[in-house]
Amino acid sequence: MKPVKYIADHLRQVLINGASAPHSAEVQWFFKEEVKSRGWYTNEIRKLARRMSRAIANDAGIDYLFAVADDLFDGDVLEEKVLAVFLLDNRDGELTEKHFRALVRWVPRISSWADHDGLMHYLIGPMMLAEPKRTAWALRWTKSKDRWHRRAAAVSLIRGVREKKFAREAKFVTLALLGDKDDMVQKGLGWLLREQAKYDRAHALPMLRSIRTKAPRLVLRTACETLPPDLRAEILGAKAQKAKA
Repeated sequence: MKPVKYIADHLRQVLINGASAPHSAEVQWFFKEEVKSRGWYTNEIRKLARRMSRAIANDAGIDYLFAVADDLFDGDVLEEKVLAVFLLDNRDGELTEKHFRALVRWVPRISSWADHDGLMHYLIGPMMLAEPKRTAWALRWTKSKDRWHRRAAAVSLIRGVREKKFAREAKFVTLALLGDKDDMVQKGLGWLLREQAKYDRAHALPMLRSIRTKAPRLVLRTACETLPPDLRAEILGAKAQKAKA
């Protein structure tokens, strides 16, 4: 096989050759942070990833494929990081503890919520679900000074709460991040609580009732999006009454 760097750079060139300047401008408008974009649509990156993932894994194995993805995620271009994630998507059954710990080392490379959420939702989250002891990382991330690690504490648990798991961990993370002022962290926490309210209401409602007078409005509003109108009014109403007082 050719060197990993050769394959990764070839994929970078594919992204450059297929770039769309108009869509790149749209992408930049969409993000608060400045991002480098080649202007690809997500579905097109996914199609490219599926073709390349099969070809690379069949010829060289999962470790080689992971190394290519690792090289791509080390860049500063949005599509390179998205492609890195999609190369490994749906392969969590082949990935080992060694790979999981390598994925944890990707977190400091995050530059936007898009590559953050892709990494958490498609790779780290499913691997936590496969081996629950890995959720210890989420609990640890709540204490980080880095916003993306703290957002990761919440988002990494979403795949688990959708399976009615990780209730204890979700409660720990919620209480730890409740006073966080960063809007990216608040949105991540709200997303976690929304998914729990949708899939595991028995655990979500007591939590929402216990935090409704002290949680940031953004967290509560996001968390209640999937609730029936009467329950949504109950949770949000207490917050509104406190604000008026």
